Amino acid sequence: MNTQNRWLLAAAGILMQIAFGAVYAWSVFRIPLSHAYGWTIAEVTAAFEIAIFVVGFAAFAGGLWMKRSGPRPVALVSALLYGVGTMLTGTAHSLTTLYLMYGVIAGAGLGVGYIVPIATLVKWFPDKRGMITGLAVAGFGAGALLTAPAADSLIASVGVGRTFEVLGLAYLIVVFACALMMRNPPEGYTPAGYSAAASHPGRSTRDFTLRQALGTWQWYALWLTLFLNTTAGIAIISQASPMAQEISGVSAAAAAGMVGVISIANGSGRFLWAWFSDAVGRRTVFLMMFLLQAVAFLLLSQVHRFGVLSLLAFVILLCYGGGFGTMPAFASDYFGAAQIGSIYGLMLTAWGFAAVFGPTLVAGIRQATGHYQGAMRWLALATLVSAVVPLLLRPPRERQSRDFSVEGVGTASGVRS
Repeated sequence: MNTQNRWLLAAAGILMQIAFGAVYAWSVFRIPLSHAYGWTIAEVTAAFEIAIFVVGFAAFAGGLWMKRSGPRPVALVSALLYGVGTMLTGTAHSLTTLYLMYGVIAGAGLGVGYIVPIATLVKWFPDKRGMITGLAVAGFGAGALLTAPAADSLIASVGVGRTFEVLGLAYLIVVFACALMMRNPPEGYTPAGYSAAASHPGRSTRDFTLRQALGTWQWYALWLTLFLNTTAGIAIISQASPMAQEISGVSAAAAAGMVGVISIANGSGRFLWAWFSDAVGRRTVFLMMFLLQAVAFLLLSQVHRFGVLSLLAFVILLCYGGGFGTMPAFASDYFGAAQIGSIYGLMLTAWGFAAVFGPTLVAGIRQATGHYQGAMRWLALATLVSAVVPLLLRPPRERQSRDFSVEGVGTASGVRS
């Protein structure tokens, strides 16, 4: 595949992620589902929380499967699970069925497929790792922007159940078509004129297996970095509308507008920070994001004007998206691209745990104190302390890989996908 054609593969990967990113439009369905079936907002929201929790573990399973079968079969199964699971959500008349169809089946399809374009594109673009992973997951961030108005219009015209059926069919077709383009590069592929050692001396020169990566402290530090960054951002996502109404006194419609604005930040941050990391380094980017969030959360605990609140939330969501855009390239730098599907796939469990921990933390503090300001101060302190983690990060040493060989695991240089 030449340079021009690898960009076609990249376009397919981005389109897949746009379809997967529709999950962030879930809030559009909360009130219609409540009205249709009498479920509470909390009960409807639980379907989204289950889906995101399942995503992290399914991404790991998808990464392991990719190592044996390549990206295309994994992506095809993802299309079936995600599309059919969403379609069957339209027939759900009980909470158990809703959680099974959307939370488990569609969530599993989303997770299995989410890792495919990321793990595939870093192999095709070793010269532009940050930029390409940023573009791919920016598609995920943009999914809600495209899906939310379409879903809202469909609900008004055909009802919430039929809307799930229409969207599920669309997801199935789009992801299936893009899946047919997914494939790994030829053995030993490098773009013309590219030298990994010469271009990026801070990268590991070996490809780690999952077991080898888990034997380094760096893998756990990267997991913690992703968990901390995701916890901060998803805490805002989960509470954006009620928080805006309570702190600034705006209407629900105005608060919904802020939700749309921060979704733009989520999508654009995935590309901008990842692209910037190619120039200044991944550690520097995460350090900057944690410090920016610490300042933004501290200011959030003091402000009452809607415009300032929206701006600060925008900054936080830029950093939230930036974590997802930058971390795949970060992990590839440290552990190589050959088995990044399983290595980064397991790392995505941080997303699932953060999706539970972040909203629970903010809601608990809000319940205990009667206001959001206390939660914002705690998050300011947490993100400030989190800045220590990227300061400590260093690539795995060559000796670590040799130690694995002595233990009978095998040399990392011999790993191929």
